[in-house]
Amino acid sequence: MITAYKDDGRTPLVDPLGRALAQALKAATADMPTDGPFLVVPVPSARRAVRRRGHDHMRRMAEAAVRELRRAGLPATGLAALRQCRRVRDQAALSRPARAANLAGALETHPAADVAGRTALLADDVLTSGHTLAEATRALEEAGADVPAAATVAVTLRRPGS
Repeated sequence: MITAYKDDGRTPLVDPLGRALAQALKAATADMPTDGPFLVVPVPSARRAVRRRGHDHMRRMAEAAVRELRRAGLPATGLAALRQCRRVRDQAALSRPARAANLAGALETHPAADVAGRTALLADDVLTSGHTLAEATRALEEAGADVPAAATVAVTLRRPGS
């Protein structure tokens, strides 16, 4: 379903995927120390991937999730606060150590994004190695955000030897 939405142009799938992401974010908020307002920050795609797909799949999915969270009475606000600051290789064929090296220092907080002192939950489509979420957390925390949790719609199974 994620591949059909993300890469095959099946954009109406944003609604069920947004609901699934909202459920994961709700679970993440259950362990947060406060019940105050929080940001939902999507992990950004490379600009060339967005151009190729014709849409920013995570930004749209995060927006759908925020709508669901607000309907449920949670004080969520979506903010596309992150951007890539250098090119990265496609992660699909990389080993865990290569993924970490590929992503190190690849994300930064957008200069116009005011995240200092705010609580931010990361949102991504698939958790594979965790390096993307670690890099996104680093970038947000360097800008002064508190990042207590992240949520994804799916997780890949570890392959033997990885």
